[in-house]
Amino acid sequence: MILSKDELHAPLLAERDRLREELASLDQQQTEFVARAESEHAGYGNHLADDATDTFEHQKHLSLRNSVERRLQAVEAALARFECGEFGLCEQCGAEIDLARLEAIPYTTLCLRCQRIKEMGAPRR
Repeated sequence: MILSKDELHAPLLAERDRLREELASLDQQQTEFVARAESEHAGYGNHLADDATDTFEHQKHLSLRNSVERRLQAVEAALARFECGEFGLCEQCGAEIDLARLEAIPYTTLCLRCQRIKEMGAPRR
């Protein structure tokens, strides 16, 4: 069963709340990681493998946090479009975005046609 545009508002609010909680959790994990790393290595030189592991974990954490943050921004933008009555309209061509697409990705900004054009890139000459 495909939802109406209005029925997509509540799931977007729930997703926003979930993503905010996930960001808070990631920030808490990072704080704990830094504190643990500082206490474990206080006054001692790190082994190269330990440094590499710490760097890998830090980069992984940053990547995950950036991904969650981008999705949160997209969800918040979709909620803003709800407020101004533009939710479900393609930002590129202004056409209605198919409800099945909105149900699958409620924060999408492009209709399927414009998304395909975007993914293909500029036409080649």
